Amino acid sequence: MSDNAARLRGKDLLGIADLTPSEISLILDTAEAMKEVSARPIKKVPALRGKTVINLFYEPSTRTRTSFEVAEKRLSADTLNIAIATSSVVKGETLIDTALNLEAMSPDLIVMRHASSGSCHLLARTCRAGIVNAGDGMHEHPTQGLLDAFTIRERKGRLQGLKVAIVGDMLHSRVFRSNVYLLAKMGAEVWACGPPTLMPAGIEQMGVHATTSVEEAVKDADAVMMLRIQLERMEGGFFPSLREYFQVFGMTPERVRLAKPDAIIMHPGPMNRGVEIASEVADGPASVILDQVANGVAVRMAVLYLLAGGGDDETAA
Repeated sequence: MSDNAARLRGKDLLGIADLTPSEISLILDTAEAMKEVSARPIKKVPALRGKTVINLFYEPSTRTRTSFEVAEKRLSADTLNIAIATSSVVKGETLIDTALNLEAMSPDLIVMRHASSGSCHLLARTCRAGIVNAGDGMHEHPTQGLLDAFTIRERKGRLQGLKVAIVGDMLHSRVFRSNVYLLAKMGAEVWACGPPTLMPAGIEQMGVHATTSVEEAVKDADAVMMLRIQLERMEGGFFPSLREYFQVFGMTPERVRLAKPDAIIMHPGPMNRGVEIASEVADGPASVILDQVANGVAVRMAVLYLLAGGGDDETAA
């Protein structure tokens, strides 16, 4: 990992839409090396020793925040977690003022999750520090898209030419957008399925096959990705009931059998069991849901390494 070409073009990771296929491949290849670190008895390398990373989460998070924190510690970075509920934000401080005050402490990277789409772009224009988007509103969640791609590639050996079915709430899902951008760039065939009320307008223009038939979407798929129904972002009736949603769109063992025999079942979490996915599928042999969590650490290590220290001989792992 000491190749001087092993760098991303910018100081930030704001979205998959900004990345080239070669940059995506670089991150996934670097993540393979980082995953080996997590298998060692001592899970630590000095790659980001002396670097400071601030985790700034304005929205609740379990997997993403914990995954970034573990990744930072395994790279030997100094980390600081900002608890918004106990910060000056509750006193009315703006995002820009919060960022400028954090910037005054000379961090190298700021990892941010925020409810407003584009908030990370605003921060990137304001701060000298590199900004990593950990989810901004309904816009993008780039590291989730990367870890999903890493998981698919790990199991299938490639992304090019695979059929990937994404089922669920696409309207409110930043995970959906990041995955569609990434999979399309890397040559996969993406099918999107859900109620018409939960599909973004002009979804076909994103380069996907849209359908309201789960059976059509899942048939002969190499990977099936279930998306969470984001009730917290919904106002009004997008579908009659959770029970009916599961009957029409939920991933059951019968529907899994329509996919290829070696198909994998994915979910970014948190899962609503019995709504998006049956427990016997989530816990079944085709499920790679916990693999996604483990791979999230390796992918986030790769992103942090490439943005803050990648390519430098003295920081190589």
